[in-house]
Amino acid sequence: MRDSRLLRLAAIAALVVGGCGSSATTTSPASSGGSSNQVGGKVVIDNESGSTWTCQFNPFNPSVSLTSIGFVYEPLEFVNALQTNADGSNKITPWLATDSSWNSDFTALTFTIRSGAKWSDGHDFTANDVVYTFNALKGDAAIDVNALWDANGGPLKSVALQGADKVVFTFSGPAQTYFYYVADQTPIVPQHLWSKEDQTKLESFGDTSPIGTGPYTMSNCSDNNIKYLRNTNYWQSTASNPVPKIAEVDYPAFLSNDPANLQLAQGQAQWGAQYIPNIDSFYVSKDPSHRHYWFPAVLNVSIFPNLENKLLGNKAVRQAISMAINRAEVSQRGESGYQPAANQTGIVLPTYQAWYDKSLDTTTFDAAKAASTLEAAGFTKGSDGIYKDASGNRLSFTIKTISGYTDWDSSITVIQQELKAAGIEISNIIDEDSGTYTTDIQGGNFELAYGEETGGPLPYYELRQMLLSSNIGSTNYSRYNVSTTDDLFNRYASSNAADQMTIIHQIETIMANDYPVIPVTEGVDWYQYDTTNIGGWPTPEDPYALPAVWALPDNGVVLTHLYPTK
Repeated sequence: MRDSRLLRLAAIAALVVGGCGSSATTTSPASSGGSSNQVGGKVVIDNESGSTWTCQFNPFNPSVSLTSIGFVYEPLEFVNALQTNADGSNKITPWLATDSSWNSDFTALTFTIRSGAKWSDGHDFTANDVVYTFNALKGDAAIDVNALWDANGGPLKSVALQGADKVVFTFSGPAQTYFYYVADQTPIVPQHLWSKEDQTKLESFGDTSPIGTGPYTMSNCSDNNIKYLRNTNYWQSTASNPVPKIAEVDYPAFLSNDPANLQLAQGQAQWGAQYIPNIDSFYVSKDPSHRHYWFPAVLNVSIFPNLENKLLGNKAVRQAISMAINRAEVSQRGESGYQPAANQTGIVLPTYQAWYDKSLDTTTFDAAKAASTLEAAGFTKGSDGIYKDASGNRLSFTIKTISGYTDWDSSITVIQQELKAAGIEISNIIDEDSGTYTTDIQGGNFELAYGEETGGPLPYYELRQMLLSSNIGSTNYSRYNVSTTDDLFNRYASSNAADQMTIIHQIETIMANDYPVIPVTEGVDWYQYDTTNIGGWPTPEDPYALPAVWALPDNGVVLTHLYPTK
């Protein structure tokens, strides 16, 4: 994923406690921004995905959810990481739920489910669909990707219908930090269709003809393009204000940044979401009045060491790798300076400056110190310049990344050169299509991996994805498993704002001292947009959603705002 998240950093300490859905912090769904009732036009998305389309749309399969969530499937409420209320809490917009509220100790969360919405096949959407969706996560742990249920390491104990339109979530303890996962990050699926599948293997359900409540329906899919048409019965639409206003959305598949960038430069696509070298001359200069970009920083692009590897399980090796990388150089040479250098605490700056404890940061580029760290740990340098342990095992590793991500390839090449100077070898850069890559890093089939998490509206979420042991097999790619770290995450939800800050600083200490993940650059939302024929785009002045098409479910919010201007 990919200049600032525009959070009110002065009030950010209140964000966790305040960021829990209630009638006081919600607004009505945002309608399309056009003043006209005109419906028409087409948006072509330009996002290098690293593989052709499989034409599967299971929203719980990370390999294909990119093309289903937002377009077809929707959440209960939308949490905007880029906008806050006056009290510093995240702005929350009702979606399939019209309201939500916690009990006094944050152990029960009640949603009022919207009436009048329909699935795209004409069936009514009801509270039963919500109850079914979450209980399906319990029945098949493989689709509980955020580890919500108690059996999967989360606090969720039950989900039950209350009356005709309310759903109550009961937790084992204070769970306010789980609001984001429950309300925003869980797409609701139709019980009348999904209940017919094998409930123990829903992660394998291809969902090739997806039926959702979202603004678009999938009209046609091939290896090279997905065509979406507006949902003419979409619940946000009225006679006086049709939503969505864009008639068609095309999503071509690109295997490399280069052809994707060329299509943008030629004006054949309107919504871009990838790295473009020399973007001002290559893209903007072609039509400065209509071509724009915005890169808000949201998370880290990191090296994930597989800690089950004997050599990488040695902290001295990980520390040496971190010290041997000149992050500023990687930023400039690999990312044209668009992605700032990251730091070893894992705190994205300046977005989360208020959470950052500089005294804990061990980010130091020093190849000589990296070498001395290895020597102090018993490694000796071979005649080839690469260190080895007492058994002769060389510090030589392969690294996996996603094929077609040319900026990541460039960054890894810089890292490869820098590590070699410190006596550590990257023997092979393995580019894989996104599906294979995801399967491999989730399954531990790698030595080093270059990639990113999905993050969230606060540092807590990305750090939790990186380090919580119950996320091994989903987002804890390094396979870090330390019970005292798990305890910190578990205490966070029941803590007040000051204690939450202290806990994050303790987790920063773990990142800085144990090197379980090695942040390299700060990932930004790559985002280019063309206003020649389309209006309503998110901008720095109106950051109503994360702007990258792969930000989920923000992409669906963007789609409800866009409108044709010609």
